[in-house]
Amino acid sequence: MNFSIHRSTVLVALQVALTALVAYLVGFYTTSTPDAANASIGGLWAAISGIVVLQASRRETFAMATLRILGSAIGSLVSAAYLFLLPFSSWGMGLCIFITVVLCHLVQIPDHARLASLTVAIVMVVAGNSPHLSPAVNAGLRFAESAIGTATAMFAILIWEKGAEPRDKSG
Repeated sequence: MNFSIHRSTVLVALQVALTALVAYLVGFYTTSTPDAANASIGGLWAAISGIVVLQASRRETFAMATLRILGSAIGSLVSAAYLFLLPFSSWGMGLCIFITVVLCHLVQIPDHARLASLTVAIVMVVAGNSPHLSPAVNAGLRFAESAIGTATAMFAILIWEKGAEPRDKSG
């Protein structure tokens, strides 16, 4: 077995780590003003979004960014609508995920269903932990955190490819 680490492996690890760190910090500080109790969740959600969106090439990263933003929008809207009517419950979260997946399929974007469902789960769990938080603020913050992570990943791939040979010359 060869346990050597190539320079490209270290560079990819550095790219992912920096993307997650920047997304976390921006998400944390953005969330901390309107929702201090969930600032760490906001940072985590931004970091997760950055990690999920960051791909090997500019084209793949931008394609994943579209999935992330649209999925987050759908999941946020479904969650907010539910939470305006009813308080958090695990059954409600399951129902919202079901509705979100069906909705994504109905509007012919089934590839968005997984990321939309993740957003539902985050919005709903935060609602359970912070029932005083307005559903609109909660869903809006979770969408904004997804957008922060997505933008961080897009920025990272743009500057990373400028300073190095692109991994995908067609992107």
